[in-house]
Amino acid sequence: MKNTNDNDQTSYKLRLTLKGQATRARIIEAAADLMAEQGIGRTSMEDVQRQAKVGASQLYHYFHDKKELVRAVIAHQAEAVFEAQQPYLGNLDSFKALQAWRDLIIEIQMGRQFKNGCSIDSLVGEIAESEEEARSELVSWFAHWEGEISRGLHDMHARGVLRSEADPAGLALALLTALQGGLLLSRLRKEVTPLATGLDAALWYIRSFAT
Repeated sequence: MKNTNDNDQTSYKLRLTLKGQATRARIIEAAADLMAEQGIGRTSMEDVQRQAKVGASQLYHYFHDKKELVRAVIAHQAEAVFEAQQPYLGNLDSFKALQAWRDLIIEIQMGRQFKNGCSIDSLVGEIAESEEEARSELVSWFAHWEGEISRGLHDMHARGVLRSEADPAGLALALLTALQGGLLLSRLRKEVTPLATGLDAALWYIRSFAT
């Protein structure tokens, strides 16, 4: 993952015992559930402590403050989002793969009954204007998402599946934008039509560059 804190986080996790890793994961999952349900601002460290069933000393051993915990939640949610899109997200190098990925995205959201949209974007509203470090984390994760899409489109472009004038990076951004806008409206309206329409329009535009 391209996130700047990855090496430090990986090194830290390796130093933890298996029991410590399990405790830390339980704290993050408890925080993620609470923040998704009631928002970041309304979730206190004490709330997380009770939800995770850990002592205050344990909680602050793994996370020095709420900001650090929020960044861990962002990483946890982002990793879950990307994992749910596999194996398609890492192989968006054909129109067939793009269509299969689109169908999976819609299936996931219908399974969630449109709650919390994408579990990353549900954090954006509270973070974007107030928490610069967390905002930067989100920017990195979305850039990674865009990069995964762009990589497949660049491959299609290099193989001549897309015409020479196609801009793979711009097409990737347009597709991710359609996805995020569709997720937001589908969550508000509690129906899949906005998401499906947005993705289909973006994919149609990409197909218009087919050789």
